[in-house]
Amino acid sequence: MRGVLRAFGRAMGRLAVASMVGMAGSALAQSPSVEPAAAAAPAGVLSVPEAEFKTSPTLAKLRASGVITLGHRTSSLPFSYLDARLEPIGFTIDLCRRLVDDLRQLPGLRNLTIRWMPVTSATRMPMAANGSIDLECGTTTNTAERARMVGFSVTYFLAASRLMSRREQPITTLDELRGQPVVTTIGTTSMQLLQALNRDAGMRLRILGGLDDVDSVRLLDSGRAVAFAMDDVLLRGLMTDGRDASAYVIGDFALSVEPYGLMFRKGDVAFKRLVDASLTRTFRSGEYLALYRRWFESPVPPVGQSLNLPLHPVMRRLLEQPTDASEPSAYR
Repeated sequence: MRGVLRAFGRAMGRLAVASMVGMAGSALAQSPSVEPAAAAAPAGVLSVPEAEFKTSPTLAKLRASGVITLGHRTSSLPFSYLDARLEPIGFTIDLCRRLVDDLRQLPGLRNLTIRWMPVTSATRMPMAANGSIDLECGTTTNTAERARMVGFSVTYFLAASRLMSRREQPITTLDELRGQPVVTTIGTTSMQLLQALNRDAGMRLRILGGLDDVDSVRLLDSGRAVAFAMDDVLLRGLMTDGRDASAYVIGDFALSVEPYGLMFRKGDVAFKRLVDASLTRTFRSGEYLALYRRWFESPVPPVGQSLNLPLHPVMRRLLEQPTDASEPSAYR
């Protein structure tokens, strides 16, 4: 077991970037919804020199079009998913709405409207990189490899990749996973973690890829996989979404640290500064804690169950000392 953990520790530092091929046509084919501008946020929150509207491709695009395109997930409860009216809701969606309200105070952006664009774990990165979406409001982990292709905001949530298994066949240690079929969702850091276990720790896993998290749970439920590797908070969300939570077990051991950041076009310094400033204001104003209580410590619509997930002590520290670091050591 110690040999496995040592090899896995080496593998953690060599995660490859999530695959950018096989962009899901279903997500791209859906017509994005457009949301009209709301009342502008109070003045004095954000500011940017006029010259930066010309040097920032994102700000120039927003001013010229009057529209900001926000990428969202359709089933990542409680961060970014669809309600009964098929409109995006969730914790990250609320953070992005507040950010857009802040942007509306800037010159030329008062009437900024939102266009919602569905993305998947496979399509989100290329769509952010090529400007198809201006900001991704989902559950994307900031990694050094990904940061070579896209930009990230300061961290707004901390998760850990863990294993969920069926209670009738629980996986409680890493060794119990050796040689077994395991599923995760394509285009995620958990896929890279499993591949690293095979490459560097000789785990001989048979790795299955679900199209999304719901598809991955189906593979677990059907018995085709003995475990589902995914961020623990998303696993909790899946267990509350009309499923019998008592039928599953989430392992105590963490495969990784997963710092979530809002994702956007790489190299747009002015836009990143505004995004970070808006999030930092939300962190320190008390709004973040109110949103956290709503989405993680209260019944979540439409299922009416709470995740009962207290705020991580490290995340509480980050509310006062924000960082956009991708290194796990920054979150100890």
